[in-house]
Amino acid sequence: MRSHELTLGRSFGLVFDHGEDFFDTLATFCRDHGLRQGFIPSFIAGFSEVDIVGTCDRLDNPAAPVWSKVQLTNVEAFGGGTLAYDPDTDTVSPHIHVAVGLKQQAATGYTSHLLAATVQFLTELMIIEVSSPTMTRHRNPDLFDVPQLRFG
Repeated sequence: MRSHELTLGRSFGLVFDHGEDFFDTLATFCRDHGLRQGFIPSFIAGFSEVDIVGTCDRLDNPAAPVWSKVQLTNVEAFGGGTLAYDPDTDTVSPHIHVAVGLKQQAATGYTSHLLAATVQFLTELMIIEVSSPTMTRHRNPDLFDVPQLRFG
């Protein structure tokens, strides 16, 4: 386990507009406000299109992460995640998970890592900035190269 006391900074409320790309809009917000790291305690959203991690294929190694995606349309979503700083690209690296329901299929549910999304009607979220320590992600070669959050 890794832990670190966090010093919190600013708090923001965001409302994304219909048709916006979720990750592009989030990146623009972070750049415009000089936000490098923080967390999204939760958010609600409608997405016309969404890509999440998943597969219907047989897994050769069920303990390994899945890197493929499932594409869904017309979903309602609830999610949350963390924002870490990537010094190599001078950008924010989001790690966001969602639970989504397919509106046209009796809200049949899926839950996984969010890869891409287009806003449908609304997305409302809160971001809490972390002033310190620095939060970054480092790939763990001993754990299938999964990027893991690091403090300091």
